[in-house]
Amino acid sequence: MHSPIFAPVIALVLWTFVMWVWLYATRIPAMYKHGIVYDRSQPNAAFTTRMPPPVRWKADNYNNLMEQPPLFYAVAIVLALSDAGDGVNLWLAWSYVAARVAHSLVHALVNVVKVRFGLFAIASAILLAMTVRAALVVFG
Repeated sequence: MHSPIFAPVIALVLWTFVMWVWLYATRIPAMYKHGIVYDRSQPNAAFTTRMPPPVRWKADNYNNLMEQPPLFYAVAIVLALSDAGDGVNLWLAWSYVAARVAHSLVHALVNVVKVRFGLFAIASAILLAMTVRAALVVFG
């Protein structure tokens, strides 16, 4: 089965891997530069707080991409399997991906919380709209 909504799903997964690469491309050099060694006997916070904030931002954003986006994947797959992965639902899915990429860039580059929150709120509203539309398909 092929559904157009699979494209934004894969796009967001690929973006997550971009953030993963960016996370390690900044974290590993920072560890060497600042002599940071991970000590598994210490809480994770003891390690992360030693990282410069711009390095932590990438890791924090990668973690964010493991939180709400799985709901997006589930809803998009439900829409695809229900033969409702096109039209408005496809537009909403691409809008969600765009909002999450914008959120990642703000988070990773400048970390302005008000802007970041605004983008998160927009993405959440889009995901809610997708979820309601999927519920209408499933329960309607």
